[in-house]
Amino acid sequence: MLKGINPLLNADVLHALRAMGHGDRLVICDTNFPADSIARQTTFGGLLRIDNVSAAKAIEAILSVMPLDTFVDDAALRMEVVGQPHQVPPVQREVQAVIDRAEGRSWPLVGVERHAFYEKAKASYCVIATGERRFYGCFLLAKGVIAPDEE
Repeated sequence: MLKGINPLLNADVLHALRAMGHGDRLVICDTNFPADSIARQTTFGGLLRIDNVSAAKAIEAILSVMPLDTFVDDAALRMEVVGQPHQVPPVQREVQAVIDRAEGRSWPLVGVERHAFYEKAKASYCVIATGERRFYGCFLLAKGVIAPDEE
C-alpha cells in the first residue's frame, strides 16, 4: 500500500498512467469488450486490469491521479448504444457523475459509435479491463497536464 494512492491502482496501471503523455488516451472497458486483442494493438501493447470493480470505481481511481485533457472537446468518450446513440445507460450516467466530481465541473462525455470506438481504442496508449458486467461500460479518457507550481 502507498499512502494517498487509491489501492485499486496496481503497479502496472500506475506505471502506464505515469508513462502516458499529454493527449494520450486510455481505454477503460467492461468484461465484454475485446480487451486483449485491442490492447495488443495499443502503444503499451498488453492488457492491464483493475478487476472486480465497476467502470465507475476504476475511473474514480484513475482520475484521482490523472487529469483530463482541457485542450480538446472530447477528452472523455463513451461507447454509444448500438441503434440508440442518444441513450445513456446507467453505467454511463454513473461514470459521468464520477468525471464531474473529479474535474469539479460538468464535463462532456461524448458518444462514439461502437466500431469507431474500437478504432480509437486501437490507437490509444493502453486498455484497462474492469469487472464491469453491464453493457456499454466502455470509455476513453485523454490525459491532461498538471500546471507548474506558482513561483
